Formats: sequence, C-alpha cells, structure tokens
Amino acid sequence: MQNSGFFRSAQRWLFRTPERALNQAYEAAQMIVAIEREYFGGNPISTRYGSYGDSAMEYFQGELKKYLNLIKVRMAEFRASRTVVRVSDPRTMEVQLPASEADELAVSVIDQQAMFFRKLRLVDEVLARYASLDANPERVITLANGSDGRLEPAPSAQVLRSKANQARGGGANLASQNGVAATNPLNPDGTRAAGLSDRVNVLPRSILRTVDRIRQDLDPNAEQEVVKEFRSSKSKTTAAIRFVLLLIIVPLLTQQFTKAFIVGPIVDRVRAGGSEPEVFLNIEMEEEALHELQQFEERLRFEVLIGKAPPLSELNIEQRVRTKASEIEDDYRARSASAVKNVFADILAAIAFALLLIYRRQDVANVKSFMDEIVYGLSDSAKAFIIILFTDTFVGFHSPHGWEILLEGLSRHLGLPANRDFIFLFIATFPVILDTIFKYWIFRYLNRISPSAVATYKTMNE
Repeated sequence: MQNSGFFRSAQRWLFRTPERALNQAYEAAQMIVAIEREYFGGNPISTRYGSYGDSAMEYFQGELKKYLNLIKVRMAEFRASRTVVRVSDPRTMEVQLPASEADELAVSVIDQQAMFFRKLRLVDEVLARYASLDANPERVITLANGSDGRLEPAPSAQVLRSKANQARGGGANLASQNGVAATNPLNPDGTRAAGLSDRVNVLPRSILRTVDRIRQDLDPNAEQEVVKEFRSSKSKTTAAIRFVLLLIIVPLLTQQFTKAFIVGPIVDRVRAGGSEPEVFLNIEMEEEALHELQQFEERLRFEVLIGKAPPLSELNIEQRVRTKASEIEDDYRARSASAVKNVFADILAAIAFALLLIYRRQDVANVKSFMDEIVYGLSDSAKAFIIILFTDTFVGFHSPHGWEILLEGLSRHLGLPANRDFIFLFIATFPVILDTIFKYWIFRYLNRISPSAVATYKTMNE
C-alpha cells in the first residue's frame, strides 16, 4: 500500500511538471514586469530608461539576469517534459469558488488551456523584449563630411545614435558604402523611413549642427543636463580608476601574503620534513654558484699577491673558500625555496585577478569605456605618437632584447632554466603576431574613426 501511494504521488508529480515549470517561469516574468513598472516607467530594465547610480543599476541588472535565467531554465524544463507528458486535457476546466465572505455563491469557470496560453504569451514577450535589447545594442554611426567621401576627424564628425528596438516593432538596416554608414529604420506601419541622405540633403549639415547647438543652449534644462552628465562621467571615471588600482594592488598583495603566510610555511615544512632538500633547481643555478665561488677564490689570491691582504697559507685560503661555499649553498637553497613559493603564490594571484574580472564585469565595462574615451579623445598627433611608441617598444627593431630580458627574468623568478631555443622562438613569433593585431586594429577601427590620425601615423613612420 505504501509503495502504491508513493508511485501515485510520483506519477502525480510527473504529470504536473509542465504546469509547475510554466508557473515558475510566469512568476519570474511577472517579477521582471513589476520592476519595469515600479522603477523604469514600464520600459525595459536598462540604463537608457532609468537615471540610477552604478550600484542601483548593477542590482537591477543582477535581478534581471537571475529572473531571465530562471525563465530559460523553466521553459526548457517545460518543453522537455511536454514531449513526454501532455500539459492538460482541453476539456478540463478549473472551478474556483469565491471567498467565504462573499454575499452570494458563484462559480468561476476558467479554461485551463487559456491560462497556459496567457502565461506563455507573457513569458515570450519578456524574453523577446530583452533578446531584442541584446541583439540591437546602441550603435554609433559616423557620417562623412565632404563630397569626396573622406571621413574627417572625430571632433568634426556628426554622430548619430541608433536605438532600434525590435520588441516594439521597429527594425533597422545598416548600409555602408565608401566608409559612410547610414540607417534606414522601418516605420511602425511597415514602410521604410527616409534614409540619412534624404534627411540631410535639404540643408547643409553645418547649418543643422549650428541650429541644434543653439537649441541646446536655449534649453532651460541644458545646465542641469550638463551637470548631470558631468557627475555621471565623474563617477564612472572614479570607478574605473579605482578598479584599475584594484587590478594592480589585489594580485600583488595576494602574491606577497600567500607567499609569506600560506605557501611559504607549507613549502618550508615539506622541504624540511623529507631528506636533504635540493640546493639547485636547475643546472644554470649550479653554474652561477660555481662561477661565484671561483671569482671569490681568484679575488682572494689576487689580493694576497698585490699585498692588499695579509699573506695566507693554502690551508687558510681553502678554509675561507669552504666558508664561502657554505654561504653560497645557504643562499641558493633559500633562492630555490623562494622560486617554488613564487610558483604557487603567482597561481593564487592569477586566480584573484581572474575573480576580479569575473565578478566585477560592470567595472570592467567602465574601464573599457574609460580607455576608449582616453584613446579616441586624443588629438591625431598624440594618437600617432602613442602608436609609434608602443609598436617600436614591443614589435620594433630593438624589441627582441627587451623580450629576452623579460623572459629570462620570468624564468629566474619561477626557478626554471632559461631555454634559449624557446626564447628565440617566442621572439620570432609573438612580436609578429602583435604587430599584425596592431595593423588590423589601425585598418579596421582607427581608419574609420580618425583617418587623419592614420595619415599622421604613416607620415611619422616614413
């Protein structure tokens, strides 16, 4: 009897799986809609519809991501279970009795299939709305000034921001020809709106920009908007600089702290608990120790010969050399232990750095936008100077010597032998790859954003 009751409960739970999954997805969609109505005026949860701080927007984005993931998981469960179990019988009706305090008795009959369709429609609307936001990010379109089709520098370019929203029935078609980008959005009735060339051919763009600037100056809320934008930019810049400092300080502190208090004692205990620990981790360290001991002995004999040191017998010289050999042994044993500690401490520091990048994605985006503003906000000559300085330092004619020093220092830090073949192979391939990436970035992005900077770079590089 108990087994039959258990199987009956399991069967009932299995048959109600599609309904249960759909209800959970519907509740998550309702939570998203409630946040939209309460804090964003019925608009999607995005920075363009709400003037909140970074912390508040990060909280809203976290809640949105949580509910969207819940909807996707539950809808996947709904579709998977629906292939095995039928959702409900179309003839099944759900009867709801009124509250006990009602004056008269009434029976409310609800179509179960209609309830499923209503819930599915809300879930699909929420998923489509935020899928369209992800698929149609804000695009910056730069118009060419001049009849020859050349792009002028960014300060004189007219920038249009296209915010197409497929969830509201809009669409956009981005056409590009000779470096000039244009958008032809669809009207709500399905007809195609006029292109940029149709809208700006009536009057010169310079007059339109002047009129727009005068309109902004006469706007009574212009000062408040400027102050608001300045405060927002200031907060983002402060957050970006703070996060960059965290990216530098946290891994360094993690490396030093773990090496001194966690990894260090463990390595010392393991090396002391076994047999006599190795003095040298590789043959290069042994050669350096022998060279140092040989130099000490030769210097000691030379000082005795020139009279700078008192005469010493061979026994005294041998005793001093033996004492120096013991000191060198202790020094290289400590250096070997330090190299082993550096390996584990560096791994923990890299993990701390990766965790910062994973769990602080909003700060990473702020740093990226901050760097873009710095790079693209410079003058053309400054851009060309920085590009030439960076390329000549890392991929130029004298860069192999720098890479060789860096790789040898890294191998010494980790206690690894400096493999000359690997170093030469790295120098022969990595700077070439880096130079290719630079040239592609200049051709693909900088050439469209600031062609005059590219022309200045080519002139300075010749």
